[in-house]
Amino acid sequence: MEKAYKFRIYPNKTQECLLQKTFGCVRFIYNHFLDRKIKAYEQNKKTIGYNECSKELTQLKKEKKVA
Repeated sequence: MEKAYKFRIYPNKTQECLLQKTFGCVRFIYNHFLDRKIKAYEQNKKTIGYNECSKELTQLKKEKKVA
């Protein structure tokens, strides 16, 4: 038998703002690397691996400082 649990959170305004910023960053990074992988495959017929994305993410963080 499998069990499932449902949870609901009720964040306050500060937590809600932090969640929106976090999910916005996650969405940006996902879309950025998805686009990079699609373009790399179309041009070179090769995929971009985790290590290359990780290195680029470090550089991306330095370029896009968030307040």
